[in-house]
Amino acid sequence: MKKSQWIVGVLALVALVALVLWARTHVHFDFHLFASQVALADWRMIVFATLCIYSNFAFRAVRWSQLVRHTQKVPPLSLLGSQVIGFTAVALIGRVADPVRPYLVAKKTGLSLSTQVAVYIVERLVDAGSVALIFSIAMIGVPGDAILNAMAHTGMLARLASHHRLLALFVAQYGGLILTLLGTLFLLAIRLAGGPVASFFERSFGMISKNLGQSVGGKIRMFHSGLDTMRSFRDFAVVAGLSLSMWMLICFAYFETCRAFTASPELAGITVSQSVLLMVASGTASIIQLPVIGWFSQIGLVVVALTGILGAKAEAATACAATLLIVTFLGIVPVGVIWARFERVSLRKVTTESEQAEETAEETLEAGEAEIHTDPKKRETDDASVER
Repeated sequence: MKKSQWIVGVLALVALVALVLWARTHVHFDFHLFASQVALADWRMIVFATLCIYSNFAFRAVRWSQLVRHTQKVPPLSLLGSQVIGFTAVALIGRVADPVRPYLVAKKTGLSLSTQVAVYIVERLVDAGSVALIFSIAMIGVPGDAILNAMAHTGMLARLASHHRLLALFVAQYGGLILTLLGTLFLLAIRLAGGPVASFFERSFGMISKNLGQSVGGKIRMFHSGLDTMRSFRDFAVVAGLSLSMWMLICFAYFETCRAFTASPELAGITVSQSVLLMVASGTASIIQLPVIGWFSQIGLVVVALTGILGAKAEAATACAATLLIVTFLGIVPVGVIWARFERVSLRKVTTESEQAEETAEETLEAGEAEIHTDPKKRETDDASVER
């Protein structure tokens, strides 16, 4: 783990300890009521929600095989282990382990890491678009105050709401769709003119820091080298259909988990629209995921969302938030650890290797780009290959 990540982790730990000490004297919490909420929950519904989450890893494996089909035919279920182990690494080590999935797929299929990182970026973009579309449709019948209350943990949005409520509501409802559209246009620009786009951003960020500029330029070149995943409307329709189905299942898992807390009328009476709102609020809380510490911060932020959306009591909201973390995020860990043992994969080692491999791929592409600029014949050959 890099030094900056350790610093962030230590600061988050200090903040968490300070929050716990503050809560002990300022917040009344009935642990007996918390325990009774857990004991009275319908665990059959929670198990069913967990199975919905498990099924999503099969969806992810099929989707990844679709995204590489023009490069190499890959049996979908052969990538299931890479998905399970990759998400297990993220759950235990943090977002620093995000490159593990493309790295494991690259090792299993023999494809280049740059192409798999490009697949990962496209996958993230399609995920964002799917969630944004589901969210925007679901929020049609939800009061604006409930939406803003659910996003209260987003400091910038909360400040905007205090001065411009309608603008904040528009950003909350449609900001995801707008960002997805911009991201799509950006990736299209990279696909059509990766070299010039990389050089532009390299110069722009280089005015702040030369190393930052080189890093940004290297990543864009790496994306461009493998961004050949969807070539037709059929490709897009298949990937979009898989993504929408997957996220509707995830939303259903949130819905079932909340309804399982039958001792809380607020949680048991959750609607589908409210579960979508909760899913998005929980997702934004997990963007910056730190090992172990991030689990507690995510529980706290989901508690804020549950009380804001449903008006649930703190004890019931905490029990539900902790269960949601287990169902949607940590539930795959036992399976992933066992799978990694069978495949002789060390999670910490593969996380380090994936980071190093990604940096090496960027350096290789930067060297190749420099050679193209200095060798006119190579530039002509490269331009011709791009045209083809």
